[in-house]
Amino acid sequence: MTPVAVAGLYIGINLLILLVLAWNVISGRRASKVGFGDGGDESLARRIRVHANATEWVPGMLIGLLTLALLDANIYVLHALGIALTLARVLHAFGLTGSSGVSVGRFGGALISLLVYLAGGIAILWYALT
Repeated sequence: MTPVAVAGLYIGINLLILLVLAWNVISGRRASKVGFGDGGDESLARRIRVHANATEWVPGMLIGLLTLALLDANIYVLHALGIALTLARVLHAFGLTGSSGVSVGRFGGALISLLVYLAGGIAILWYALT
């Protein structure tokens, strides 16, 4: 696979994850008959937050993956970051969906997301400057 194809793989997977999370909000709104906000429904509030959190974190790293691919980064670097991002977001989504409190999935997903951003930022600077 080319670097751009590897980036495209994880971009596609994570866009589908965002779509599933959006559908989860839509179905929750329909079930609760809430058109805006969460209507005081904690389950719907969590669904909204899970989707919102993913939309806050995923796009930045997808741009990072594409940037690395365009900088002709090693495909193993791209795979490592793409797998870690995907794992982090799935863990976080399951963790927050199950509980609005602290959970292993939520903590692990958040921690891995931060590490992916750190590693991705360093990798982009490395490939851009060398």
